Amino acid sequence: MARQSAGIVLYRWSSGALEVFLVHPGGPFWRNKDHHAWSIPKGEFSEGEDAFQVALREFQEETGQTIDGNFIPLKPIRQTGGKIVRAWAVEGDCDAENITSNTFTIIHPPKSGQYKTFPEIDRASWFPIQLAKEKIVKGQIALLDELVNTVT
Repeated sequence: MARQSAGIVLYRWSSGALEVFLVHPGGPFWRNKDHHAWSIPKGEFSEGEDAFQVALREFQEETGQTIDGNFIPLKPIRQTGGKIVRAWAVEGDCDAENITSNTFTIIHPPKSGQYKTFPEIDRASWFPIQLAKEKIVKGQIALLDELVNTVT
């Protein structure tokens, strides 16, 4: 079975323009990557878990904030690596400047034997929809396209 993730496509209207909330992965691999490196807040889940509840949990784990509202299910997408992403769009707001993310520990530098801890998400931001399509990983652009078709 393909790996699966569940996430939230948080959006808002600012001066009549659609904006999307995206997060940037932490850790050394993503440090200098920006173009097509951002993502919706999401995380993997196992068979038998409720995908929507996982999406809510992952949003909170990656931002330190909770989200509520009228959630709109979007069509699942398959990313380049084969992972299936299930997502829900919701209009709301989130303080991108004050996120707190869970962490992970890896050996870094590689083969050094030194363990270092990094935030899973190192920053978050609101982007106008066109810029969001340049920032988000290519496999998730379809989620933004569906959002535009659904809310405009």
